[in-house]
Amino acid sequence: MSSKSTPPPLPEPLGVPVADSHTHLDMQEGTVEEALARAAAVGVTAVVQVGCDIKGSRWAAETAAAHASVHAAVALHPNEAPRIVHGDPDGWSRQGAREGGGDGGLDDALAEIDALAALEQVRAVGETGLDYFRTGAEGMAAQERSFRAHIEIAKRHDKALVIHDREAHADVLRILAEEGAPERTVFHCYSGDAEMARVCAAAGYFMSFAGNVTFKNAQPLRDALAVAPEELVLVETDAPFLTPAPYRGRPNAPYLIPVTLRAMAAVKGLHEDTLAAAISANTARAFGY
Repeated sequence: MSSKSTPPPLPEPLGVPVADSHTHLDMQEGTVEEALARAAAVGVTAVVQVGCDIKGSRWAAETAAAHASVHAAVALHPNEAPRIVHGDPDGWSRQGAREGGGDGGLDDALAEIDALAALEQVRAVGETGLDYFRTGAEGMAAQERSFRAHIEIAKRHDKALVIHDREAHADVLRILAEEGAPERTVFHCYSGDAEMARVCAAAGYFMSFAGNVTFKNAQPLRDALAVAPEELVLVETDAPFLTPAPYRGRPNAPYLIPVTLRAMAAVKGLHEDTLAAAISANTARAFGY
């Protein structure tokens, strides 16, 4: 019996430990301790906990301070920026309905992210970027202003930049080029094609692949992974989202990283231990831990 709410079983442990480069423990069932223990049991020995708003970013920093195996990333998600500026009458985000705070509201929120980014346990600024899936023209200016500010914060604090790019590839790459990307830039839940992977590789950007690389309709992602250099590839869950096949639609968590990593190794024609060793080194290099 495997209803949609039943967590998938623990996979076979990895022979070489790796890190989950992008997860949202605050959106998952159970305690942080339980999640970390399950992950460690299968060889996932570190996680990057990613904030999407002020509250989540504070929580990420606190959780990373309390657990040696947790590293924090702090940011305003691209969809959060327009909500801060224009308000969120539908209460779509976790904060519920909000009035718009204008540009001053965004400046205040960015100042808080800047302060969190200075903390030692905060290894990255993200997830930031552009999301044209949910944001219309009226929100794009706020997203772009927020993205440019996050790039500046990451560079000033010498932290990695974690990018959320949804249906906005050309503009994300353009803004990174215009601002000058931080030394360490990670495309979270990489969603481009092989051509874009070549562009990212030439720029030295890390590409982090999530469970959707296992989906039947994701051949363009597998093609991108095939050409992505081994030294620039990361693995992530984006849990509780994007649970890998054959568990698609059920709750995701860091302990499912081995499922995605094995699928990635098959695409790249590598032994899983070889890919795991590369990813482990890449993630430590990307996030500076």
